[in-house]
Amino acid sequence: MAEHEPVTSPDQLKPGHPRAARFGAAVTVLLILGMLVGNHQGRVEDIWLVVCAGVLVLALVGDWVLRRNGLR
Repeated sequence: MAEHEPVTSPDQLKPGHPRAARFGAAVTVLLILGMLVGNHQGRVEDIWLVVCAGVLVLALVGDWVLRRNGLR
């Protein structure tokens, strides 16, 4: 049965490398914004690219605020 399994709380299961994740998100924002220059027509693609990059930037800012306030 499951009698001998260790009990862990969600905060004990932290991701491995948060600094690498932040760096990866910043690089992804730059790559997404770099895709604005291309051979597509219309503005729907541009809107989606800007919105996706904006969501990543909001996540990075939210993470920065939480880390600055001591919350993780």
